[in-house]
Amino acid sequence: MSLLLEATHVLAAGVPQPKSNAPGALTSKVNTVLGIAAWAGTAAGVAGVLITGTMMAISLKRGESSEHMSRLGMVLGGCVLVATAGPLVGFVFK
Repeated sequence: MSLLLEATHVLAAGVPQPKSNAPGALTSKVNTVLGIAAWAGTAAGVAGVLITGTMMAISLKRGESSEHMSRLGMVLGGCVLVATAGPLVGFVFK
């Protein structure tokens, strides 16, 4: 068992651990673009919920039946994806 443990230490010792040395100007520009993309994703999610709700109300008033709940589920799934994208990437890469 100690031979396996020793081999693990020897093999793991050579794994490089690179540092994140991005230039400050690039970091601020990337953060600006990601902030705009996050804002746009949130706005699209809100618009999707509003449009789906409006379509549901119009269909109910006309007496038509449609599969609006599946659309609403897809919109809400997209909202969850947009809201959790940043924290998930941060968790994986930090």
